[in-house]
Amino acid sequence: MKKYIIALTILLLPVLAHASAGGVHLDKIETDFNNKSSLQRGMKTYVNNCLGCHSLQYQRYMRTAEDIGVSPELMKEYLIFSEQKVGEHITNNMPKEDAAGWFGTAPPDLTLETKLKGPDWVYTYLRSFYQDESRPWGVNNTVFKDVGMPNVLGYLQGQQLLHCSAHELAENETKIDTLTGVEIGGCYSLVEGSGEQTGKEFDRTIYDLVNFMSYIGAPHTVQSQSMGVNVLIFLFIFFFFAYALKKEYWRDIH
Repeated sequence: MKKYIIALTILLLPVLAHASAGGVHLDKIETDFNNKSSLQRGMKTYVNNCLGCHSLQYQRYMRTAEDIGVSPELMKEYLIFSEQKVGEHITNNMPKEDAAGWFGTAPPDLTLETKLKGPDWVYTYLRSFYQDESRPWGVNNTVFKDVGMPNVLGYLQGQQLLHCSAHELAENETKIDTLTGVEIGGCYSLVEGSGEQTGKEFDRTIYDLVNFMSYIGAPHTVQSQSMGVNVLIFLFIFFFFAYALKKEYWRDIH
């Protein structure tokens, strides 16, 4: 019985994580692990902006290189900025004790983040920072209220202002037009020219990042899907041989 309770709890984790968003509208995305270019761009964004604080300690550089279509040599030259070897796990050198002092708590490992909270949650969260001078880092987040993380991608998105409460945002489902950067619904507004990317470009950057993080959480998915297709083909062919064998066995009986 205890095993069943534990299994049920694990299955419900994504649902509970979704509920933890406080009813805030989550934008939907479809991940695609076969899009190697997206995975490569996502890893580049992660390494340049996230890895300094958030490790991926259950995944190795070598396995990642093979899956996303990057040679070990290119991985070592452009995506490993430490003395680590390609065969090692994706970790960083940030001392947890120092990190806890800087941020209030040590930044978590993100290997299974999208498995825990879902790609939609992470995608919406990374695009929902807004200016809040009352917070230690000068920003807050409508998906994760009073978050202790700075907006590390703010230089790409630009400064975002919030003109309504998180509750009103949930009811109005306010969004930003990714083509023009103009708010839809009266809650968000971007300070024009404050970011290096347009709204559409930033959405694509975050999609690639979340796509990569989703792959990291389930690196076996593409291989499993390919294996599943092969198994179905085998069973389809085997059916005819099994049926012919059955007819042969029962011929004398009938």
